[in-house]
Order: sequence, then C-alpha cells, then structure tokens
Amino acid sequence: MSQNIYDNQAFFDGYAQLPRSQFGLEAAPEWASIQAMLPDLSGKRVIDLGCGYGWFCRSAREAGAAEVLGVDLSEKMLARARELTDDNGISYQRGDLEQLALPSQATDLVYSQLALHYLPDLAPVFATIYQALQPGGWFVFTTEHPIYTCSVRQGWLTDDEGQRSWAVNNYQNEGKRVSNWLADGVVKYHRTLGTTLNALMAAGFAIRHVNEWGPTAEQIEANPALAEEVERPMMVLVSAQR
Repeated sequence: MSQNIYDNQAFFDGYAQLPRSQFGLEAAPEWASIQAMLPDLSGKRVIDLGCGYGWFCRSAREAGAAEVLGVDLSEKMLARARELTDDNGISYQRGDLEQLALPSQATDLVYSQLALHYLPDLAPVFATIYQALQPGGWFVFTTEHPIYTCSVRQGWLTDDEGQRSWAVNNYQNEGKRVSNWLADGVVKYHRTLGTTLNALMAAGFAIRHVNEWGPTAEQIEANPALAEEVERPMMVLVSAQR
C-alpha cells in the first residue's frame, strides 16, 4: 500500500495552507498550461486520480463533463472534497493507485495532478488507465520533474557570489527519495523523464505533448516569487492518447 502521508495531521494541516489548497486551480500557476492540453470535456466521463480536494472534478463538470469520479487514498482529502462539492454528477471513492482497478473502456479522460511521483512503479497504473479509456481517450497528468526529484537532498545551492543553483545529482539512480516537506519522512520516487515516457509508450499510449513547465514573464511579474521556477523545471505536464 502507498504511503498515506495526506492523512498525517501535520502534513494535512500544512497542505491546507498552500494557495492551491485555499483557492483551487486558479492558484496553481501551471493550470493554464494544463488546460491547453485537455480535450473538450462536453459530455465526457472523467476520472481524477489523486483528486485531493476535488478542484479538478468540479472544474471538469463546469466544463461540461457528464460524470466525474475522484479517487484518493486519503480519507481527510476525500472528506474535504465532499464538503466542497454539491453536485450529483461527481462521486468520490477511496483507492490506492498502486492497486488501482477501473472498468474497461468506460471513461474518456483520466487526469492526475502531482500524484504519480508517490508510486514506486508506473507500469501497472499506466496499464490500468490504458484499458479503462475508450479508444481515442486521453490521459493527462502532471508529476514532479526528475531534475527536481533526483537529488537525495533537494534544495538550492548558493556559491560565494550569491548565485543560486539547483543540485542535480543521482539523476540516473532511480528509486525512493525521502523528503521533509510539510512533514518528516515523505516518500516519493525518482525516475528519469525517459523512464516515464517509455512506460507510457509501453502501455500503448501515443504521447501528444510534453511540457517541462516554467512560469511566463507575465506570471513572474504578477508573482515575483515564481522567478526561481525559471531556473529548473519543478514539474512536467504530459498528455497521451489511447
């Protein structure tokens, strides 16, 4: 079973303070780029894996999706999603993405935002998602970029002249990484970008777009704190099609 860090009270309380937790998708600077990768959702059946507070589930319904299922391992996250949702077209269920089971060819879009880096092996979940999609169906996901995850000690290094650089080491050494983000002992898994994309293709997907995301000049002007995100990609956005 995956580590259920979001039910850790310290982690959950810290996560609740993040702008994207308080204000939803519009507070996620990568959201506009994700929207550009999504298919038309009118009348579509959608599954959100690692749905958290259910922000994308509600957004998909607003975009015309016929029905949306949100899946998450955390009871605390699901409880919050249900509190925020008043829509019979959205349902939520508890599920471990490592042991995911979905009906065959029963959905049009599977979406996942910043959840897959918690899984030790992508092949099983990619295979499950592929068989769950209708022919021509879409899989759109974001995950932490391997340049961000590779170092055993993630963080900025500052030289004698004050120049900051992101440490990139152990890149080819795939596997478990433990960080102290919001709580101690958060387990994530590093894999190269090639490993992720090759696993998609091995599952049968055709890759449609890959975005090693960084903020625009306009976003930095509006929020100067985003300037450091230009120095290294924190996340990668991928769309693929069955």
